[in-house]
Amino acid sequence: MTKTRRPLRPRWFAVASLFAFALIGASASRAADAPVIPDTLQQRIAACTSCHGVHGEGTPGSGYFPRLAGKPAAYLARQLQDFQNGLRKYAPMEYTVRQLPPAYLREIAEYFAAQQVPYSRSPLPPVSAAALQRGEELIGKGDPIRRIPACSSCHGSQLTGVEPSTPGLVGLPYDYLSAQLGSWRTHTRSTVAPDCMATVASRLSPADITAVAAALASRELPADTHAQPAGSVTPPLACGVLGATGDDS
Repeated sequence: MTKTRRPLRPRWFAVASLFAFALIGASASRAADAPVIPDTLQQRIAACTSCHGVHGEGTPGSGYFPRLAGKPAAYLARQLQDFQNGLRKYAPMEYTVRQLPPAYLREIAEYFAAQQVPYSRSPLPPVSAAALQRGEELIGKGDPIRRIPACSSCHGSQLTGVEPSTPGLVGLPYDYLSAQLGSWRTHTRSTVAPDCMATVASRLSPADITAVAAALASRELPADTHAQPAGSVTPPLACGVLGATGDDS
C-alpha cells in the first residue's frame, strides 16, 4: 500500500510568516535608528551649496559653477523655474528642482540674493589683446551695425545687474560666461518670452563670445557690487524688438 505524504504547505507558510515578521521588525528598527533630518532652509539648500558654495559664492576653481550670492531674487527664481520647465538644460539642476513648489523656489532665491560674500577670481584662458579690446567694445558700446546692444545698457554701468531681474556679469567665471552665451546662441538655453538674450546672442560670432567672456571675467570688481536700483538703466530698444531687460547669465 502506498503511504500518503502529509502536505508541507502549513509548515512552509509558518516559516515564511516568521521570516516576513522578522523583516518587518528589522525595517522598523532601522527606521527608528535612522537620523532625523532637520526641516530647515540650510538642509533644504544642501543640494545647491554642494556646487555653488555654502553662501552661494560660486566655485571659481571649477571655472563653471556661478556665483548666486547677491543676484536679484526675481532673476534667481526665474532661473529655477526655467530649469524646472526645461527652458534651461543641465540635468543635475533639472532633477534638483523638478518637484519643488513655486514658494519653495522663491525662498531659495531670496536666501541667496541676501548673501553678501567676497568675490574670488577664476582662471582665464590665454587671449590676445585684440580679443580683450573687442570684448570691451561689445560690453561698453555694442555693435550698432550688427544690432548688438552694449552689455552695460541692460546689465548696468558697473555690470553688477539691475533690480528686479537683471543679473550682474562681473565676477563670473570665463567658462561659465562663454558656455551660457553659446547656449543662448544655439537655443539650448532659453526663457519665457520675450527671450531677449536669444536675440542678442544669435548676433554674436564664436569669436565675439570668447572676447566678451574673457573681458568680463578679467574686469576689476567695482567698490559696490550690489545690483543697481530698478529704473537706473534705460535700455536702448524695446525688449520685444531686441532685448531690453531680463535674463542673461
